[in-house]
Amino acid sequence: MAIYPKDLSEESLELNSSLKLFQIYKNLKHVSIKCDTYFQVYEELFNKYIGKKITFVEIGVLHGGSLFMWREYFGKNARIIGIDLNDKAKELEKYGFEIFIGSQSDKNFWKSFYNKVGKIDILLDDGGHGNEQQIITLNEAIQNTNDDGIIVIEDTHTSYLKKFGNPSKHSFINYSKYLIDVINSRFPEVKKSNNNLKNKIYSVFFYESIVSIKVNSKKSIETTLLKNNENEILQFIDLRTTDHFPKISNYIDKNLPYLHKIPIIRKIIRYFFYSHNFVVKIKHYFKLNKYFK
Repeated sequence: MAIYPKDLSEESLELNSSLKLFQIYKNLKHVSIKCDTYFQVYEELFNKYIGKKITFVEIGVLHGGSLFMWREYFGKNARIIGIDLNDKAKELEKYGFEIFIGSQSDKNFWKSFYNKVGKIDILLDDGGHGNEQQIITLNEAIQNTNDDGIIVIEDTHTSYLKKFGNPSKHSFINYSKYLIDVINSRFPEVKKSNNNLKNKIYSVFFYESIVSIKVNSKKSIETTLLKNNENEILQFIDLRTTDHFPKISNYIDKNLPYLHKIPIIRKIIRYFFYSHNFVVKIKHYFKLNKYFK
């Protein structure tokens, strides 16, 4: 059950009272339902866009309160667009908002939407909160968001709720975790992902019940290893293996130190005494498993 801002706990009021967005929210005439912990996140993610000429899209706007909030927050240069399933939301157009009616899980709707609207800068998904709705919305938005833009999916706690068909392998949170693998595949030694989103998604941020994705194709490039000058690199003993096999490592360091200077031998030592060794993996399981509970 939602409560009024004045009835929030002292802890929450202390957290939010100084925020511009929260003050705007408190004085809205139209209804808007938001979680009190979201305002801190909004300020962190959206503050840099204030006063700029941006296109902001929010999904789930029937009562209209949030659209008024965003217009006041971002300023007169912002183009504010709302999307909803209920055609009654169209009534908000009389206040100067652009309103589109359609299903966020319908790719044809998104194709038509972006053909009319063009590229956007911010998308905030407060729509149906289902896995399909959130995943399709994100994928369609990434392809149509300007560089340095951001996509914010909120109420992601639905990925843990039975009434939304979760927990599930195909929950939005699991998909978000998958995107971490996708962007890390830009590192040369990591297995390459076939997902082209690796060339668009610059970063993924997780908050309680919110996931934000920053889009920047110019920054989403494959990593290149650098060396700042032509000075010879000193051949230090690789100590990363010593935690696993101290006696073997110490023996090599003491009696066969020259082996570390031979590149191929150094690689072999790392291969057998580091992450690829079965014994090491077993040791990791028992030592690290407690951190994953």
